[in-house]
Amino acid sequence: MSENEKFEFKHIPVLFEESIESLNIKPDGIYVDCTSGGGGHSTAIAKRLNGGRLIAIDRDPQAIATLKERLSPFECVTLVHDNFFNIKNILASLGIEGVDGILADLGVSSHQLDEPSRGFSYHHDAPLDMRMSLEGMSAAEAINTLSQDELKKIIYEYGEEKFAPSIARAIVRAREEKPIETTLEFAEIIKSAMPAAARRDGHPARKTFQSVRIFINHEISGLDVAVDDMFDCLNKNGRLSIITFHSLEDRTVKKQFAEFSKGCTCPKNFPVCVCGNSPRAKVFKAVAPGSAEVSDNNRSRSARLRTAEKII
Repeated sequence: MSENEKFEFKHIPVLFEESIESLNIKPDGIYVDCTSGGGGHSTAIAKRLNGGRLIAIDRDPQAIATLKERLSPFECVTLVHDNFFNIKNILASLGIEGVDGILADLGVSSHQLDEPSRGFSYHHDAPLDMRMSLEGMSAAEAINTLSQDELKKIIYEYGEEKFAPSIARAIVRAREEKPIETTLEFAEIIKSAMPAAARRDGHPARKTFQSVRIFINHEISGLDVAVDDMFDCLNKNGRLSIITFHSLEDRTVKKQFAEFSKGCTCPKNFPVCVCGNSPRAKVFKAVAPGSAEVSDNNRSRSARLRTAEKII
């Protein structure tokens, strides 16, 4: 058994029924699950296909090891170990010119949060890792090498943490004594840099952990281009559905969808349109989880599902 296969990749899909229904699946269509993870969405899509095809993508090697087994009953599934930011190259390599639906469930998976060895959680002591792909710069490398100004910017912009300056100072001070190596060590440093009142407002490390995770996994930088690329890969009447989990992701997706649905840009006082611009997409109302889902899975509370249908 390989190192990756020692883990059972568990993920609780959020807005599950809503996201599957949003794709308006045709049995003979071609679909892409950009973040296949534990295979929940992919399995549901594959079950609805008859003559169609599903491309299941994930960058996490532990997810891929699990998906090989869970999706093996479905001959219609092609499994791809890659980052969905490369969707155009992925589809081109498979000889696919256009698809009928794309689903992207953004952010961190339940497995990545709950498996202590992955180093995403401030609830367990583990090496400070946070890499979704298990490749590249780890969280420990980032916080031990980036400058104080860089850390402050990352924590403020990606964590929307107002105590970013004092947290960045505390990190630099602590690493001068010894390298910061574990999740609980990092969480204590963050906690020490915040006033007592702020420590009572949820876990004091939540926003900073989020910011470091987003930075090392490049979750926001390039997301706007990735959304454009996904939309470009759709056939006419194809649908792009994206689940976001925090305001930075959601703002990016909302902005790109607004661009797709933008029509005439002529001044309002023009009697007729002369710009010739037409909307490229119909954008559906964002969907939030209901109270029952939030009660069952607190992590779903901030989730939003946005869907755009390509019309030209």
